[in-house]
Amino acid sequence: MVTALPCRPFRRSPAMKMFVQSLVTCCCLFLVTACGEPPPKAVVGEPAPPFTLVDTNGKTWSLAELKGKVVFVNFWATWCPPCVEEMPSMQNVNDFMPKDRFVMLTILNNDQPASADAFLAKIGATFPVLIDPKSRTATAYGLTGVPETYIIDKEGVLREKFIGGVRWDAPQAMQMLVKYAAR
Repeated sequence: MVTALPCRPFRRSPAMKMFVQSLVTCCCLFLVTACGEPPPKAVVGEPAPPFTLVDTNGKTWSLAELKGKVVFVNFWATWCPPCVEEMPSMQNVNDFMPKDRFVMLTILNNDQPASADAFLAKIGATFPVLIDPKSRTATAYGLTGVPETYIIDKEGVLREKFIGGVRWDAPQAMQMLVKYAAR
């Protein structure tokens, strides 16, 4: 036969109460500080978030070093049909725009650099593919998906944001880019 031990009512000692209260307070403080403001996103009319990234050929690109030029920044991936579709029109723009006033940069998002290089070689694209290994630049720009394109003026101010694929060599898009490059 099994005999039960006598049951004592559970009593919290003052030290235990203080420990539990301190633990709850620490947890609450941690949650309040951890749930702070999200990092700021790129805002049209404000300075573009800075970045320094390396391209698939090993060259380092820094937005700060491109001041004085209009910078076309396109986030993309080879597995994204609208991205693939807009690439030939981007190359047409890259060929047309004056190199002393305009630079086109693409930033690969969640894709393999070798896949990007192979695809761009296949279509004859000559613009660089930058690697954002921890997606810090994508986060700084508030990337919601691909493709997304940002036009940054010569002073480093974000002037345009496009979500989704665009026919970049269409007259309206070309006029916009030429306007920024002419300023």
